Amino acid sequence: MRTVYHEQLSELDREMGDMCALAGSAMKIATQALLDADVSLTDQVLGAHDQLIAKRARAEQDAFALLALQQPVAGELREIVTSMQIMADAERMGALAVHVAKIVRVRHPQHAVPEDVRECFTEMGTVAVTMCDNARQALAADDPREAARLRVEDDAMDNLHRQLFTVLLDRAWTHGVPAAVDVALLGRFYERFADHAVEVGRRLAFKLTGTLPPEEEVSTY
Repeated sequence: MRTVYHEQLSELDREMGDMCALAGSAMKIATQALLDADVSLTDQVLGAHDQLIAKRARAEQDAFALLALQQPVAGELREIVTSMQIMADAERMGALAVHVAKIVRVRHPQHAVPEDVRECFTEMGTVAVTMCDNARQALAADDPREAARLRVEDDAMDNLHRQLFTVLLDRAWTHGVPAAVDVALLGRFYERFADHAVEVGRRLAFKLTGTLPPEEEVSTY
C-alpha cells in the first residue's frame, strides 16, 4: 500500500510539471498571436486552458483521495497540499495567456500592440515562457536553488514592465487611449504570469524544506 501511495505522490509531481509546460506553451502561442495579429492561434490558447482546468480537477480529486485514505504524515501532507497550490498557479498562468488571446480577438484584424512596444512584448513573452520552463525544471529536479532563481529572473520582467509604462507615459505616444489601455492590460498579464512562476518556485521551496520563503508582495491573483 505504501508503494502505491508513493507512486501516487510521484504522479502528482508529474502532473505539476505537465501543467507548467502546458501553461508555458499557451503563453508562447498567445504571444505569437499578439505579435502577428493571428486570431487563428487563439483557439489553441483557449484549448490549452481547458486542458489545464481538466488536469487540475483530476489531480485535485486524486490529492483529496490521498488525504482522506492514506493519513499522510507531516512531510507528505505538506507535499500534497503544496502540489494542489502549485497546480492552481499553473492553471492561473494559463488563464493569463487566455486574457492575452482575448485582446487579440477583440482587436482583430488590427494589431493590439503598436510598433513602439512590439519589441518589449517580444521580450516579455520570451521571459514569461523561459520562467515557466525553468519552474517546470525545478519541479522535475526537486531543487530549491533552481526554485529560488525564479525570483531573480522575475527582475527582468519587472524591468520590461517599467519600460512599457515609460513608453505609455511619454508625450510621444500617438496611438490613443484604447491602445494605451490594451498595452497596460497586456503588460499586467505578462507581469502576473511571471509572478505566478515565482510563486511556483516559492511553494516548491516550502515543499522541500518546510520553510516558506518571504512573499515579497507576490500574490496568487
